[in-house]
Parts: sequence; structure tokens; C-alpha cells
Amino acid sequence: MPDLRHLRQKEAVVLDTTGQSLSPTTIEKAWKLVAQGKAVLVSEEPLTIQLHYAVELPPEPEPAARKPAGEGRRLLLHICCGPCSTYTIGRLREEGFAVTGFWYNPNIHPWREHQRRQESLARYAEAVSLPVIWCEQYEMPLFLREVVGHEQFRQRCAICYRMRLERTAQVAAGQGFDAFTTTLLISPHQDQGLIRQIGEEVAARQGVEFYFENFRRGWSERERLMREYDLYRQQYCGCIYSEWETNRLRER
Repeated sequence: MPDLRHLRQKEAVVLDTTGQSLSPTTIEKAWKLVAQGKAVLVSEEPLTIQLHYAVELPPEPEPAARKPAGEGRRLLLHICCGPCSTYTIGRLREEGFAVTGFWYNPNIHPWREHQRRQESLARYAEAVSLPVIWCEQYEMPLFLREVVGHEQFRQRCAICYRMRLERTAQVAAGQGFDAFTTTLLISPHQDQGLIRQIGEEVAARQGVEFYFENFRRGWSERERLMREYDLYRQQYCGCIYSEWETNRLRER
């Protein structure tokens, strides 16, 4: 009479004569096979039986290779500055995207700073063969009108993100890109969660995908590439308020 304690075990372990593990069977069937002489009892706890013959199992299927996220797809990359574009461009190309840059940063103040950052990006884009769509108009007055009454940090940043991502989504949809994203996602100084939220909102309205990836893992590579290509490194985020706040911190 078998020990009834083993009824608590839902399934019995089954081995072939070589000790290879097979698919488990029910407790009742395992005891039946032992009683019929078709298997021997190896262990009662856990209940394990061994058949008198070897079983040839089919080979394990090879794990399917992961398809690159951007294979065969065109992506419009909003670029905030040359340094932040470095790792991001390379990473997106690794994923198979055909990347085109997009320059639109109405927050950058003053005009000379805007031009210096744009020129730095232009040099890098030429070096890595990146096509870029340039928004030629300098729309800093539009940015200032949008943030009136919301000049505080975070409040103005949300408005700034939305302005740039909205325009990027419009261009991406209008020119037949499959997706868009932004180099803002690489910076630990930016609100990545908010950028993603706004990106997905404007993407839904424009009927184009917002591609999210945590590019921050490439921050140290960004620093290396920035030095290698001798890119201009800005000292503040871009707007007049961030410039003022940065200078106040330095004074302290």
C-alpha cells in the first residue's frame, strides 16, 4: 500500500533509463506503471519513477533572434544639442533605424548661443553622415510668450518639451517617418518620465509613433564622443531662466 502522503504531490517525476527527465505524469499513473513492472520506483518523496527504456526527445529549438526595433523604419530624431546627439544617433542606428535629425529649439537664448549649438551639431552631423532637417526660424519670442506665468522650473520645462515634441511629431507625420524621438531622453537633468508622457500624447494626435528608450545608459559614452569630436559644450540648459539660475548657483 503506497504512502498516502504522496497524494499531496500533484505530479510524479518521470525519468527514462538514461536518467533523462521526461514530462511528469499523474501520481496514480506513476504507481500503476510501477505495479505493472513498466517502471521502477526511484524515490517516494518526491515521487520519482524510471522507465526501462530510453526516450529520444526532439532537440531544443534555437532561441529566436531578436528583431531590431528599427529594422526597415525611418525615424526623426529631435536634437537638442551636438553632445546629446552622439550616443543617441549611434544607438538608434544599432537598432536598425534610418535616422534623420531635426533641429528645433526655440527655448535657446540668446541668439548667439542658439547659433553656436546649431553650428556644433552641423559639424558633427557631417562627420557621421547624418541628414538633418533644420528649422531655420528662431522662435525664442514664441517660447517666452508660452511660458508667461509659468516661469518656474518644471512648469516651463513641460511647456518647452511640448513645443519641441509637438513640432517634431508634425514634421515626422508630414514627411512619412515611422517614428520620432528626442535626444532629451539621454540627459539626467531632464524629466524623462514627463518627456515620454508628452511624446506619446503628441504622437497619438499626429498619428505617428513616439519611440522611447532610456538613452541615459550612454551618458558616459556621450562625454567621450563629445571630447573626441571637440563639440561645443553648453553651460546651461538653454532658456534665459536656466541661464539665470545657473549663474546664481555659481555665485553661491
